[in-house]
Amino acid sequence: VIIGVPKEIKADENRVSLPPDKVEILVGEGHKVLVESAAGSGSGFSDETYLDRAGATIVDDPEEIYGESEIIVKVKEPQSSEFNRIQDGQTIFTYLHLAAEPSLVDCLIEKGVTGIAYETVEDRDSKLCLLQPMSEIAGRLVPQIAARLLTNLEGGVGKLLGGIPGSGNCRAFILGGGSVGLNAAVTLAGAGTDVTVADIDLNRLREIDILTRGTIKTIYPTPSAIYDQVAQSDVVVGAAL
Repeated sequence: VIIGVPKEIKADENRVSLPPDKVEILVGEGHKVLVESAAGSGSGFSDETYLDRAGATIVDDPEEIYGESEIIVKVKEPQSSEFNRIQDGQTIFTYLHLAAEPSLVDCLIEKGVTGIAYETVEDRDSKLCLLQPMSEIAGRLVPQIAARLLTNLEGGVGKLLGGIPGSGNCRAFILGGGSVGLNAAVTLAGAGTDVTVADIDLNRLREIDILTRGTIKTIYPTPSAIYDQVAQSDVVVGAAL
């Protein structure tokens, strides 16, 4: 099978779909892997690593990647400028997020593409096993982003998440107690922030309460409760799916 790894062109996307060690496995099993030049540069992988250590074929032209590959492996959904590169009957592995891209849906249907959307892949426990890692990363990034936005330089109020002696810490309200919300809550609490999580699933709130030994407050998200929390908080995180 010929597998293509194009360079991601979506704004601010620096990941690559297949790192060299995974390419090496595929090549070792007899597949041919075409990697677009500089596809891995944003993730710290050079063309030489793919070529010399993994056995990939480095291709300069993305048109050639799509034209010769039976399977395309990406990170993010194809952008409009990539639609004409997709071949009839091709298989594409990526985060598709089709609900937000009607034009992409039309393109895939027209070309008879088999799309494997990472965000809908479930494991044996019916968990979204490929979406969860992205949710964990997103949640754990919250304190870094919040801390930056709270600075005067970014137009914030100039407060520290955990405060200092003689000055109170920040308050954070998180709407949604799933993977994003839980990771954001735990990381914010670790930075000294006073955290409250709201979720419509009372069992999830009980799990968070037990997991954090009550250090993170939990509430049911009635309209008035949400209003009060947003009004009182320095940081508000939308984490509801």
